[in-house]
Amino acid sequence: MVAVFQGHCFGGTMWCMSTPLFTTHEQKLNDALDALQNRGFFSAYPEIPSGKIYGETAKADGLAAFEGYCGVDFVLKQGGCDGTVGSEISPYGLPIKAQYPKANIDELMQSISGACQAWRNASIETRVGCAMEMLDRLNKRSFEMAFAVMHTTGQGFMMAFQAGGPHAQDRGLEAIAYAYKAMKDCPEETTWRKQVGRDDFVTLEKTFKIVPRGIGLVIGCSTFPTWNTYPGLFASLVTGNAVIVKPHPGAILPLAITVEICQDVLTEAGFDAYLVTLVADTTESTATAELVERPEVQIIDYTGGTEFGNWVEEHAGGAVVYTEKAGVNSVIIDSVDQMKAVSGNLAFSLCLYSGQMCTTPQNIFIPRDGIETADGHMSFDNVAGAIVKGVDWMLSDQGRANEVLGAIQNQATADRIDHAAGDVLRDSTAIEHAMFGDARTRSVKIVQLDSTQRELFEQEMFGPLVYIIATDSTDQSIELSASIAKEQGAISCGLYSTNDDVIEQAVDAMSLAGVPVSCNLVGNIWVNQSAAFSDFHVSGVNPSGNATLSDAAFVVGRFNVVQCRTFVPEPAKVEA
Repeated sequence: MVAVFQGHCFGGTMWCMSTPLFTTHEQKLNDALDALQNRGFFSAYPEIPSGKIYGETAKADGLAAFEGYCGVDFVLKQGGCDGTVGSEISPYGLPIKAQYPKANIDELMQSISGACQAWRNASIETRVGCAMEMLDRLNKRSFEMAFAVMHTTGQGFMMAFQAGGPHAQDRGLEAIAYAYKAMKDCPEETTWRKQVGRDDFVTLEKTFKIVPRGIGLVIGCSTFPTWNTYPGLFASLVTGNAVIVKPHPGAILPLAITVEICQDVLTEAGFDAYLVTLVADTTESTATAELVERPEVQIIDYTGGTEFGNWVEEHAGGAVVYTEKAGVNSVIIDSVDQMKAVSGNLAFSLCLYSGQMCTTPQNIFIPRDGIETADGHMSFDNVAGAIVKGVDWMLSDQGRANEVLGAIQNQATADRIDHAAGDVLRDSTAIEHAMFGDARTRSVKIVQLDSTQRELFEQEMFGPLVYIIATDSTDQSIELSASIAKEQGAISCGLYSTNDDVIEQAVDAMSLAGVPVSCNLVGNIWVNQSAAFSDFHVSGVNPSGNATLSDAAFVVGRFNVVQCRTFVPEPAKVEA
């Protein structure tokens, strides 16, 4: 059944063809489109894990669903499989050991190619409606996803629920909205008429067709498997491309659940499930490089380390590549009102998920002569001591520490932190977990360095490690932050200053380095956070990544517009 409606308009009126799923989710899409325009707070999916919102039994049902995946085969609608694969072990110590289809890449590509035509020829509204329905179903299973994310990444439950569920869904919706707007910027047809003489005209009927690039590959990361994957997945899908989801070997389950839901919606809507497929592998036998070099893959979304991200960019052939890689994030402390409020805010930022976030601060630059506060001058040692004291307080309560820190996703992260060089102000130790005795945990390690020791702090040290660095001045703090961002990449910068001129100087320098600045954050907002529909995540300017989640540039390279022109003869002139 097809109905005509007057749809969302960007400054005017436009007509489009509606489908049942599009109509169902039209208001949410329009709200998202409006949010992109004003960039104020907007969230389509509730972030509070409340039984009143998601159902009184939702948490228990979600836990039972997660437990049901452990140790069994995860069945998906895809061919070209050679047995199963999977070796996930929860950072909390639970053996997940789910088994996923092991893809035969050649056969999988053939299956995908055969599924593409109907999806490519479907209307924009049809594809968007399907994608919106996928997000809606993902939202209804947010508790299930939370446990899957928690036990593959090591995030605490609340963070896993929010970042793995509603916030990831918001990022997916954001990409859908950008893609919808980009595709609708060109009309489907128009009449073109040009005067070529006093009484002569040329008339053409023009049609414009959205042509997808082909097959998209989304390479997921181990720490935020849904949050970082959904933008690329949904941007490629709604623009008419098939998508291969390639999870990190340590965090497959959240994306397997995602693929299952996508396949269910596609088949119910009359499309081939092979439009969204999963390629699972292990660290010992990876499939990522082979997929990157396949000529059928024309779009690649990558989240992960810089070294392999650079390899992807170099070996992707003719594919369009969108990357988020590593960076060295900084905090510049120049002057403050209340150091206690600043240290409390920083403590949470440094402890959250044991520093395993691409936005977590690593380098804190402080003038060696100290700073000015509302209570008078404060020495460098006292500022550093206040930060240490803030972290100590944050981790002083076991329950709070367990929830905030979570667990270390990868043993290599723990090993790297244990061997970090410098003058240790606060050492990293294991934190007993109240619920999971075998959890892999580390508290935050704080190390003091001097600005002359740049070789120690100019590289990313992913995980719960913080360098407090003595500089000659705030000017040097800004210069070091900006230059390292330009050379190594950075995704966040925090600034504390009561001087407007310093703020302007820092914002200008960091903007040229492609790093957003968060000024004087205290209270319940942290430099780590990145909100859909308002914050551009990664600038694409520095080596931390070449793309932004999300903007117009993130979607327009996933399709082309191809035109057809038909000559229309002028009516025969009637002699007077």
